Amino acid sequence: MTCVLAIDQGTTGTTCLMIADDGQVRARAYREITQHFPAPGWVEHDPHEILEKTLSAAREAIAAAGETPAAVGITNQRETIVLWERATGRAVHRAIVWQDRRTAERCAALAPHAAMIAERTGLVTDPYFSATKLEWLLAQHDHAARAARGELAAGTIDSWLVWHLTGGAAHVTDHTNASRTMLYDLGTRAWSDELCALFGVPAAVLPRIVPSSGEVGHSTMATLGAVVPIAGIAGDQQSALFGQGGWAPGDGKNTYGTGAFLLLNTGAHRPAPGSGLLTTIACDATGQPVFALEASIFVAGAAVQWLRDGLGVIASSKETEGLARSLDSNDGVYFVPALVGLGAPDWEPNARGTIVGLTRGTTAAHFARAALEAMAYATRDVLGDMRTQGQVPFDRLRVDGGATGNDWLMQFQADVLNVPVERPDLVETTALGAAGLAGLAVGVWRDGTEFLAGRRFDRFEPSPAGAEAASQAYVGWRRAVRTTLAWARDREQ
Repeated sequence: MTCVLAIDQGTTGTTCLMIADDGQVRARAYREITQHFPAPGWVEHDPHEILEKTLSAAREAIAAAGETPAAVGITNQRETIVLWERATGRAVHRAIVWQDRRTAERCAALAPHAAMIAERTGLVTDPYFSATKLEWLLAQHDHAARAARGELAAGTIDSWLVWHLTGGAAHVTDHTNASRTMLYDLGTRAWSDELCALFGVPAAVLPRIVPSSGEVGHSTMATLGAVVPIAGIAGDQQSALFGQGGWAPGDGKNTYGTGAFLLLNTGAHRPAPGSGLLTTIACDATGQPVFALEASIFVAGAAVQWLRDGLGVIASSKETEGLARSLDSNDGVYFVPALVGLGAPDWEPNARGTIVGLTRGTTAAHFARAALEAMAYATRDVLGDMRTQGQVPFDRLRVDGGATGNDWLMQFQADVLNVPVERPDLVETTALGAAGLAGLAVGVWRDGTEFLAGRRFDRFEPSPAGAEAASQAYVGWRRAVRTTLAWARDREQ
């Protein structure tokens, strides 16, 4: 049995899976990593801890499978940036995490350049992305001068891991990660000289950009105990899209976690920026770059967590399915979970959570159902704009993440969208995507169809009656959102 090692380096920890050529997980290991908060709004990771924990988990998974992997695939938390010495491999500072907001003032000052940045990169000017983080790192001590002399290397977490796995032989990143830095030109699919100059980033510090599928180097005996080709790299959301088989224009996936991340493959069509949607790079069936639209729903599963931990309305998230099923309808109760503001398509940072339609007959079941319905409605909100801007057909949505275990929610999502929703048997699609990209490069799988041959999907079909009822209920949702927006924007004393 041939296996591929998938390294999924996330925000809170690293998961390593040994995935066999039949698509089954043969072994797994996990290591948690420490979160550092040195100042309000600042979030950092120790890159050496990330490396140590990743290598430990990888060796454990390999040992448990009892065989050397045919290849290594890496997927990673995106936008997090590291700056290190080429001579020693030592980081000059902790990694600045994607959640970090220390460069918010700098981003505000970039307003005159926002249109240019959006046109080049498909992104909004925000601390979320890597460019201002790297600019901040280079401004510390004499790092800018050292970088210009070629003494320092920078990269997202994939670059950091590949550098060390190969003993410093490979300084690379792939197109999906590069597209999240705010230094990558979507038109040329290369680093932008104009943006590098704007942020004071010397070209010498940046990694070489490579396809997501293809050999870029080999692990050393000192790192994995074997010489193994590193053959797959992708940012976590793009890797999940690949792991779901989202290779063709019109293929989309939604990851339901604390928030929800939607990606829609638009193929060769590059959508114009707008409506708060991001244009980014994803992968086709061979790991080559294609365009995609991305949107983030700020609060999804977090709304259910709030009902449990904040209000004590439920004792467990698993209760929500039975509570939702106990009602024939929502009885006009809607929950707009704008607990941290509203994102696409309304984009109102001052919005706050709003519950409307309460009566003396409102029960915990209404709260639970309203929280679940909100995830489905918000997905329709965003996918409507995605379909328009992407100019691609959209006839199914593949899903992953913790909330997808709720069958009632999945059926309701299908009814709200009036398209089938498909849930895979292996929900760890992020790691699966990394394995697929690597395995295709070295011949473990001949093509994408063979790669997904072992997967099984639960399919939730919209029913005519359900779709009609959901469409009517969606009208009430938009009314509830307008109420939330009115409260946020009415500042009269």
